[in-house]
Amino acid sequence: MATRLGFSHCDVTLIATAISEIARNAVEYADGGDVVLTSIEEGRKKGLKIVVRDDGRGIADIATVMRDGYSSGDGLGIGLPGARRLVDSFEIQSEIGKGTTVTMKKWVA
Repeated sequence: MATRLGFSHCDVTLIATAISEIARNAVEYADGGDVVLTSIEEGRKKGLKIVVRDDGRGIADIATVMRDGYSSGDGLGIGLPGARRLVDSFEIQSEIGKGTTVTMKKWVA
């Protein structure tokens, strides 16, 4: 989809990596979730919106999990903050006991 929208090979790799990082968290901490890709336009800009949702336990302290090096498991602590650096827009919403939604946007350069 990213290729069809006109993203470079480099940007396609960045998008795939960001999705992989967030989807891995959904699998590891919530036993799965949904990934929805949507093409978007804003004025003359076109891009891709990625939404990853899960129904897991939720995140109590988003600021902490977004800190480089923090890991609640055995990981390196680069997943969420790393994904944030790979895209142009990154939002995370979470509610304890209800799950987490990460929304990312990447614009075609």
